[in-house]
Amino acid sequence: MNLVKLGWKLMQTRGNASTSPEKLKQLQERQLRRLLKHAAEHSPYYAQAFKTAGISEEQLDSIPLSALPSINKTEFLRHFDELVTDPRLNQTALLQFDEQTNPTQALFLNQYHVVHSSGSTQIPGYFVYDKQAWETMLAGILRAALWGMTSGQIIQLLQRRPRILYIAATDGRYGGAMAVGAGIEGVHARQLFLDIQTPLTQWIEQIGAFQPEMVIGYPSAIKILGELVESRQLSVSLTRIISCGEPLNPGMRRYLTQTLKAEVINFYGASESLALGVEAAEDQGMRLFDDMNIIEVENGKMFLTCLYNTVQPLIRYELSDQLTLRNEKSDRCPFTQSEIVLGRSEDLMWFTDQNGRREFLHPLAVEGFCVVGLRDYQFCQTAPDAFEMICETSQSDHQQRILYELHKQLSAILAAKHLEFVHFRIRFIPRIPTDPKTGKKRLILKEEFDAA
Repeated sequence: MNLVKLGWKLMQTRGNASTSPEKLKQLQERQLRRLLKHAAEHSPYYAQAFKTAGISEEQLDSIPLSALPSINKTEFLRHFDELVTDPRLNQTALLQFDEQTNPTQALFLNQYHVVHSSGSTQIPGYFVYDKQAWETMLAGILRAALWGMTSGQIIQLLQRRPRILYIAATDGRYGGAMAVGAGIEGVHARQLFLDIQTPLTQWIEQIGAFQPEMVIGYPSAIKILGELVESRQLSVSLTRIISCGEPLNPGMRRYLTQTLKAEVINFYGASESLALGVEAAEDQGMRLFDDMNIIEVENGKMFLTCLYNTVQPLIRYELSDQLTLRNEKSDRCPFTQSEIVLGRSEDLMWFTDQNGRREFLHPLAVEGFCVVGLRDYQFCQTAPDAFEMICETSQSDHQQRILYELHKQLSAILAAKHLEFVHFRIRFIPRIPTDPKTGKKRLILKEEFDAA
C-alpha cells in the first residue's frame, strides 16, 4: 500500500472519529446490510444459518443484528471451509501455506493476508483479509497509533521518518506483527522489530543503537524496557508508547508513563478484527471503532461483527474478552465508550543462572505449540532455573511421541533465549482445570514458585 493511498484512507478514517452520531449510525447500518447480503449470497455457512433461523433474504434489509444467530470459535473452526466466501480458502490449504511460506513476504493466492490466533489448540485459527479489508484495517491501526494528534503534527511526524520499535512475538503469522510491520512500512518510517525471544543483552545493544522515538508492543515487554532504563542500562527518548496485545492495567500505564516519560496509547485488537478500539487516557475508557465493527455485550458475553471483512464474514462472533459498555457519548467523538477490556494477562517466567544473570520467557513465546494429540498445556515455574510443562493429551498411547516433539521444541525456544541452563520436565495429566476465579485456563502458574 503506497503512502498516498494510505494517507487518503487514514484521512477518511480519522473523519469518522469526528462525525456526528447520526452519520456514524448511518454508515454502520449501510456496512452491516452490505455484509449480511454478501454473506447470505456467498457463504454457504451463513446461507444455511439464516435459513435455519427462519430469516429470509428480504428480512436482512431490516432485521436487528441481535436477532441473528451467533457463532463461537469452536463452530467457526468446525465450519471454516463453508463460512468463507472464496471456496479456495480452506483449512488444509491455509495450513500448508502457513508451514511453507515466510509470513513477511507471501500472500495466499497472491491476494489474501493470513494471520492466525495464538493458542494451544491443535489446529490454528486462521483469519483471512483480502487487500481491501487489510488496507481498511491498517488505516484503523494508524488512526489509533496517532490518536489525539492534529493533521499538522502527523505530517511533521511522518516527514522526519520516525524510528519505531516493535517488541512482541514476531516469528509467525501474528496479526499484530504483520499489521504493525505493514503500517510502519506504509508510512515509510524506520523500524526495529525485536522478538520477545531475543536475549536481554541484545535488547540493550539493538535498542541503544536504534534510539527509537516510538515503541509499540506488549505492555509486559515494554515494562522490561522501562526497567532497563531505570537501571541505567539503556537511555531512550520516547514521544509515544503504543501498548497492544495484552491488557493494560492502570498501574502499568502509570509506570510506563513515569519511567519512559512518554504518552501511552492503549490499542485494542484481535486476530478476528485487528482494529477494535483505542484508549488514550486512563479516565476516558476504551473508544470502540464503530465505523469498522459492531460490538454487543449480552449477559456478560461479547459479540463481534466485523463490518469491513467480507471474505471471511464474522457476524455476532463470540469473543472471550470482557468489557462493559458506557452509555455516555462524547461531543467530540461519536464512538462507543467502554470500560477497560479484560483479556488474558499472564506472568513472565524469570530465570537466574549461577552467576546471577536474569533472563525472562514471555508466555507468548511458549504459546502456540502444534503437536498432534496435544490438547492443552500449562507451565509452572518450580525453581529459579526450572519449570514444569503440564500437558493434557487426547490419546495416552501417543505420549512418547508427544514428549519427544515437545522436548525438541522447548529446547529450541530456550536456546534462542540463551536459557540452556534452565531445566524442565514434562508431565501428563488427564485434564487441565480452569481457574475457579476467572473460569479460564491460565498458561503460566506461579503458585508454587515466584522467581521475583
